[in-house]
Amino acid sequence: MVSKKSPVAPVVLVIGAGDATGGAIARRFARAGFAACVTRRNADSLKPLIERINADGGQAYAFGCDARKEDETIALFEKIEREIGPIEVAVFNIGANVRFPILETTTRVFTKVWEMCALGGFLMGREAAKVMVPRQRGTVIFTGATASLRGGTNFAAFASGKFALRAVAQSMARELGPAGIHVAHAVIDGAIDTEFIRTQFPERYALKQQNGLLNPDSIAESYWMLHCQPRDAWTHELDLRPWVEKW
Repeated sequence: MVSKKSPVAPVVLVIGAGDATGGAIARRFARAGFAACVTRRNADSLKPLIERINADGGQAYAFGCDARKEDETIALFEKIEREIGPIEVAVFNIGANVRFPILETTTRVFTKVWEMCALGGFLMGREAAKVMVPRQRGTVIFTGATASLRGGTNFAAFASGKFALRAVAQSMARELGPAGIHVAHAVIDGAIDTEFIRTQFPERYALKQQNGLLNPDSIAESYWMLHCQPRDAWTHELDLRPWVEKW
């Protein structure tokens, strides 16, 4: 059982808290007094993030959860609500960015990517609605990508999943807005400052010196802004890109 601190802090749940964007979002909300509940399929990989947040004086809890599995997602929400506190903010941040030529895209690949993008987002959104609607408040944010708006060469699977996630977010926003739930979709249009970009795309990573990469902390600040918006001026879709990005 996870021990509960007193007084009970509001919870931010980040599904897909990697080393970059997801971790930065968790840290930003933790600095504001939220208990950060973060998930990956392997909870052990979250240890550095948990230690960093706790060292900075925040509260953080790691959970192993496959976001594609309905029973695991339901159990996750129930455990957090029961043992830690009320989930005020839920962020779906699973990437699933894969690149396959259409002739090499198998049914297994297409299905898996769709499950990671769209099915996982739906499951998180539904479970968040279950706990937020009775309280008539809450924020749900879905992380999108360039592929949410347009399909690119070799990205049929990824774009299909991200298109679908965007549709889930739009439908939820229209349905849950009257219940006081702010649903937002963030289009992350550009390369993020990550170890993957540094090692796999060094020429792109060189743009960091010109502020040409998305800083995860800057993305997190925008997510915090979305949560803090007054109800009379909610943003549903926010696109974030470095100044060098062509669009």
